[in-house]
Amino acid sequence: MFRSDMRRTSCAVFMFSFMLLAGNSAKAQTPLPLIPLPATAVEGTGSLSVDHGLQVVLEGYTEPRLERARARFLDTLSREIGTSGVPPQTVAGGKLIIKTAGPSAPVQQLGEDESYHLEITTTGAHLTAPTPLGVLHGLQTFLQLVHSTPEGYAVTGVTIDDKPRFPWRGLMIDTGRHFMPLDVLRQNLDGMEAVKMNVFHWHLSEDQGFRVESKTFPLLQEKGSDGLYYTQDQVRGILEYAHDRGIRVVPEFDMPGHATAWFVGYPNLASGSGPYKIERHWGIFDPAMDPTRESTYQFLDQLLGEMTALFPDAYFHIGGDECNGKEWDANPRIKQYMQTHHIKDDAGLQAYFTSRVQQLVTKRHKITVGWDELLQPDTPRDVVIQSWRGQDSLAEAARRGYRGLLSAGYYIDLNQSAADHYAVDPLVNGKAKLSPAEEANILGGEATMWTEYATPENITGKIWPRTAAIAERLWSAQSVKDADSMYRRIDTLSQNFAYYGLPYQGVREQMLRRLNSYSDPKALQILASVVQPPRDYAREELRAYDAFYPLNRLVDTVPPESNKAREFNELAARIAAGKAAPEDWRKARQWLALWRDNDAALQPSLPKSTLTAELAPLSHNLSQAATIGLLALDALQNNAPVSAEMQKQQLAELKELEKPQAILLNRIVPGVEVLVSAAKAQ
Repeated sequence: MFRSDMRRTSCAVFMFSFMLLAGNSAKAQTPLPLIPLPATAVEGTGSLSVDHGLQVVLEGYTEPRLERARARFLDTLSREIGTSGVPPQTVAGGKLIIKTAGPSAPVQQLGEDESYHLEITTTGAHLTAPTPLGVLHGLQTFLQLVHSTPEGYAVTGVTIDDKPRFPWRGLMIDTGRHFMPLDVLRQNLDGMEAVKMNVFHWHLSEDQGFRVESKTFPLLQEKGSDGLYYTQDQVRGILEYAHDRGIRVVPEFDMPGHATAWFVGYPNLASGSGPYKIERHWGIFDPAMDPTRESTYQFLDQLLGEMTALFPDAYFHIGGDECNGKEWDANPRIKQYMQTHHIKDDAGLQAYFTSRVQQLVTKRHKITVGWDELLQPDTPRDVVIQSWRGQDSLAEAARRGYRGLLSAGYYIDLNQSAADHYAVDPLVNGKAKLSPAEEANILGGEATMWTEYATPENITGKIWPRTAAIAERLWSAQSVKDADSMYRRIDTLSQNFAYYGLPYQGVREQMLRRLNSYSDPKALQILASVVQPPRDYAREELRAYDAFYPLNRLVDTVPPESNKAREFNELAARIAAGKAAPEDWRKARQWLALWRDNDAALQPSLPKSTLTAELAPLSHNLSQAATIGLLALDALQNNAPVSAEMQKQQLAELKELEKPQAILLNRIVPGVEVLVSAAKAQ
């Protein structure tokens, strides 16, 4: 399970002349600047000015959470339009009337009504919803509709009826491997609210650390966390922060494997003889809980009693992934137990362990969630299966009557593109289609952020903005599939994320300045804009890492996906296909010349630090690739095709240039390869 001015573009971009319905074609000409796209949107006329303030009035049911949501909304709006504060009462400004029919559950529940109706006209706006959850979502839609006009800032006239496709739209953050401070968690909860995600899956224990205070078993955090853990009061603070934003919090305590940190303070839980210490490396390790001792379940009974009381959500995650069974196999007493109790293999032993733990969770009136490994022939039917193995695995669970969540394809730590994540749908798999009843068993999905290569400094920039694509897949209609539209809308959102509490772009700029010894980072920025980390698990094969390895190099600074390189590769494809506009040719030449010449500007500064010295070959490779691209562009533009021999030579050189340097990939190479291939004599 290894997992410019920040303003919106002009009003013309935001106007549209279509009705976006759930069943309509995904190829809309000019979709709303919203992500996720709403279920139904109908064009209005004109827009509502917010330049001189906005009065927000609560009608019908109200509660303190709605009052705080109104204050937070006005605060965000004031940052978005650049005022010192939007006054709550104003003569000149417009009015937003919010009417809520009634309360939501005191503890947010799966499947509550999250729908809302938003109507914006030139004279005012109305937001109505059955519960506060819909109001929270509608306010985020309103904020995303704000744009500049010649007369000032306004909100597009529109009527929207909206509700989610799936009831479970989650983000998992692993705080076990690398501990994440409270401000980082709050930032990402703000990001979740902005794109209508509603489950924060909090991964709290790992081989590298047990991260929450236990008053019943204090050695868990005293010996198993390096002092990096959340107090119970801090946990309650996060729970309140999430609840204010319409987000449930589901904790995960991984067992029986991935639990080495537990055994440092309580070695009798383990199947081996120890001694145990906090794991400092990444991977799958042998230590596992002993499923054959009653003392193990007595311990877990008390701990789960404490933790289920701390976390109010109805769902409780017990992990269950990647237990390799080696410590069980090496223990004669455990092997004898298996023989006596007719347990044929390690999978059977883990199934026995799961059934016992599930009973302890059920005893506290909670519902167990676990990874694919929990799915065994006799797994209780109320266990929710979270699939990291794939859509087929999830579909199989659904066929057998289990509710499930998809995370395969949503592993945002693997540096895959937003388009890759966007193409993955929980209800699409390689086998026969599910029946409607079986489809209903699939609750939604979760983006997963494992933190082997993430720090408090860079994690938010790894999660966002790509996770917005996953949020849309889980909220919007299945027919909404236009990746080009998705990228345009994500770009608009990302320019405004700082206003919503996610300053990752500024953090990335500061990291680049630090790498460049706080000199002008322009040349380094140009290199950084077209490189990205390797995908999937290639990084761990290129350099040895552990928990103490500093993550402060360029590979740790750049986004997981290079938007500039993606745009160039798309542009190159249009040129090669003969579909390019004159502006495409001009831009391609301008970019390639910039990348060719940047090496000379950057190289003198690279030897100043060991952190940048490793970038010298990468910078040179970018220059070489751009030079080849310019030659191909000349050949195409002048109708002077190159020889087959020259093309072969250039493609071979490009193959070398696309190999990782400094754990980074030169992402313009695919586009240059397309140009070179198109320039061959027929």
